[in-house]
Amino acid sequence: MNSHTRKLLTIVTEAAIETVLLQDLERLGAHGYTLTEARGKGGRGVRKSDWDASSNVRIEVVCDAATAEAIAAHLQAKYYDDYAMILFVTDVAVLRPEKF
Repeated sequence: MNSHTRKLLTIVTEAAIETVLLQDLERLGAHGYTLTEARGKGGRGVRKSDWDASSNVRIEVVCDAATAEAIAAHLQAKYYDDYAMILFVTDVAVLRPEKF
């Protein structure tokens, strides 16, 4: 197995900003993403799982380190003050590096 290290940027946030957030990701260099519904409880209370404006989404982006840093910096500056959002970045091994 010949693997290559990339970054996995995970975003958990309000579904209400999903459309604009996905546009931001593409503009900032993400080649793709995975989107799933998310539930949980945090500083802004319990979030239910219905697909409506009060639900949460989890967006995962596999990319290079520079892209992960650019996306994270943008999301922190634009969304952190007004929306429930968390970001975390982990190293992942990919087998087809040209996709990311």
